[in-house]
Amino acid sequence: MGSETASNKAVVTLQPNWPLIYRGEKIMLRCEIHDRDTEWEYEWKSPHGTFPNNSENRISQASSRHSGNYSCRGNMRNAQNISTEWSANITLTVYYTPAAVLTVSPLWLSPRDSVTLSCEVEHPSVGWRFYWYKAVPKLSQNYYHELLPGSIKGTEQDSYIIHGPTHTAGYMCRAGRGDPVYYTQYSREGFVWSGDVHSALTLKVSPDRVQHFTSDSVSLSCEGNFIKWRVRSFPKDPYLIFRTDCFYWRSMTESTCNIDRLQQRHAVFWCESGSGEFSNAVNITRLDPYIILVSPVHPVTEGESVILGCKLRTGELLSNVSFYQNDKLIQNDTSRELNISAVSKSDEGFYKCKYSGNESPQSWMSVQAVPVSRNENSSSLIPLIVGPSIQRPIQSERTNQDSPAHHMVNLNETPDHVYSSLLHDVYVNSGAQSQNLKQTKRKR
Repeated sequence: MGSETASNKAVVTLQPNWPLIYRGEKIMLRCEIHDRDTEWEYEWKSPHGTFPNNSENRISQASSRHSGNYSCRGNMRNAQNISTEWSANITLTVYYTPAAVLTVSPLWLSPRDSVTLSCEVEHPSVGWRFYWYKAVPKLSQNYYHELLPGSIKGTEQDSYIIHGPTHTAGYMCRAGRGDPVYYTQYSREGFVWSGDVHSALTLKVSPDRVQHFTSDSVSLSCEGNFIKWRVRSFPKDPYLIFRTDCFYWRSMTESTCNIDRLQQRHAVFWCESGSGEFSNAVNITRLDPYIILVSPVHPVTEGESVILGCKLRTGELLSNVSFYQNDKLIQNDTSRELNISAVSKSDEGFYKCKYSGNESPQSWMSVQAVPVSRNENSSSLIPLIVGPSIQRPIQSERTNQDSPAHHMVNLNETPDHVYSSLLHDVYVNSGAQSQNLKQTKRKR
């Protein structure tokens, strides 16, 4: 006797119904036949052939071998050779574990600034909750992840606001979905920086200036009551690791480390302690022009004196130097220095010098308000601190089911924020790379 085709229709559904499935996720394919009065036996077609099964085809950990087409049909239990037609195919494509992409804004902190973190899954999909972490330095590895308040169960929102930070800090995120929770990879660390020279850990630079010739030797040191310290930088420069010992953990008895013989570089530097603290951050620029500006690497306080100078690559002292603030000539006489006896907020801005037809690059000099009390806690002392900056563009796996335990640039058209131009191209290029990465589906 030949087989007969039942009029009932079989349909394959996916639970949970994610449009994208990732390696390691738990999923279930269900064969549904809408007939309550008939008992059915089920048959499945999969990438590995045809086999009998019950109505639910469970996959505890998806992998590349599960990619392909699935369909099912029902065979009447009490009637021989009567079956439904095969269902339409449902196609599974199993991707590599996705990465989370973190963006932070702003990059440089003014007093009482709030920081906005945003997290995006590499291959946009649905069902995600977001977990937010502080990056804490650790002696045995780069950073460990400390959950931020309110994110132990994840947040529905893909953004997280940190109110009023005052110091340099690093952050990470990841996303999770399903039960048990399936996690993406952690994002790369995203940093915000403060120029607060009164933090518990302070970065010192010698010579104390923003601009340096590529032939100069620059010494860095971290000051504070800590056992271990190291210096980090952004952009992350693989050559820097091999050209300086500052990257490695050092004891406080080791007073300095040196960055020597680097090619042309622009970077933000800061200290980290073995107990998890971050220092103020500074911009250091290594150039190869004929002339550079000599300006302080840290903010200066209102009422204090400051001296700006010019320096030739040959090291000769100069006279008859012209100084400019925000491209406006402010001194043109026989002196070789610009002496400001009592700095005020109006002195904040971009400075450069000219000598014998040669012009230096310009650097930002920041002015901070006088602390209310020198004896108060340092975290409340600085109403406005912005690290000096050079305004020259830069050319430029963890398991998924463990416990929970880019970049947006916010540039305002005010002088207080123009210094962010140093980092603008870095983050734009980084963001473009992230977009290219997200558009490339990694299948497994």
